[in-house]
Amino acid sequence: MLIELASYLAQFESGFDVFRYITLRTILAVLTALLMSFLVGPAMIRRLSRYKIGQTVRDDGPQSHLSKAGTPTMGGALILVAVAVSTLLWADLSNRYMWIVLLTTLAFGLIGLWDDYRKLVLRDARGLAARWKYLWQSIFGLGASIALYTTASVPAETQLLLPFVKGFVLDMGPWFVVLSYFVIVGSSNAVNLTDGLDGLAILPTVLVAGALALFAYVSGHAVIAEYLLIPHLPGVGELAVFAGALVGAGLGFLWFNAYPAQVFMGDVGALALGAALGVLAVATRQEVTLFIMGGVFVMETVSVVLQVLSFRLTGRRIFRMAPLHHHFELKGWPEPRVIVRFWIITVILVLVGLASLKLR
Repeated sequence: MLIELASYLAQFESGFDVFRYITLRTILAVLTALLMSFLVGPAMIRRLSRYKIGQTVRDDGPQSHLSKAGTPTMGGALILVAVAVSTLLWADLSNRYMWIVLLTTLAFGLIGLWDDYRKLVLRDARGLAARWKYLWQSIFGLGASIALYTTASVPAETQLLLPFVKGFVLDMGPWFVVLSYFVIVGSSNAVNLTDGLDGLAILPTVLVAGALALFAYVSGHAVIAEYLLIPHLPGVGELAVFAGALVGAGLGFLWFNAYPAQVFMGDVGALALGAALGVLAVATRQEVTLFIMGGVFVMETVSVVLQVLSFRLTGRRIFRMAPLHHHFELKGWPEPRVIVRFWIITVILVLVGLASLKLR
């Protein structure tokens, strides 16, 4: 929105040309989303508390979680508003990538919002039935995948790349839609499973989003992409602005979500953030890199799958409780220790993912 205004004003004052640069607009998107979170957060928490929209806690989980009962949730709506406003302010609104990613994120947020509303406002313990949740995730995930496939302008936009492997390119054809669907929906559910401790999911999301912002920028820059021997994807650099807004909104939310949390994001935040990471990875052709950098999300998801399979096949559990973070809690790790160690793991994995830009 503001880039159009800056382009008009540049006719009279050349200094406004600086807003054409993606790097500056990405920084401004981070700061705008962060400021919005700081300004709106306290009022949102008070309103959620006033309407008694609070977290319910399972009595069969870690006993330390019982004190969290009643903590305001659905705070993920704050993240989505900050991301949407910041992106619309600083991104190029003529860019197709930006609209696909933003609309997919908001669509998954609506699924989570309805689920949270049913559980917390209508007091329906089941929330949105799993089959309906998965159906709508599938619809929106397929919609994003098909949109990216049908609007692709160069072959590289639908080719599979492998990090650390020089020159490997696999033409996916229509299978691109299938892969993209699983990445987007899988990422959405993986972040949702990870969101079980104060700040556990949001900082890894911020770190991975920051890395994907860098991937988007270098892939969209013809000269840098050629130097790094990665495919040039025209227009994808604009996604750095969206990813920057995600980083800013996430950090702003972490201010209130850090242990002990004043607010939880709920499904409205977790499902949307996971989908955002998934569609960013697909658009920048970094699906495999997302699997590496989002290793914490992967571990949490795998722990649930293994736990369910083991119990159904043998009647025995592998972990004391799944997802994985609960296993460590029941082993006696204090909650802050689990959170920080998972954060450290994410930092390491993100650095490994970023190393793939040069090591190939």
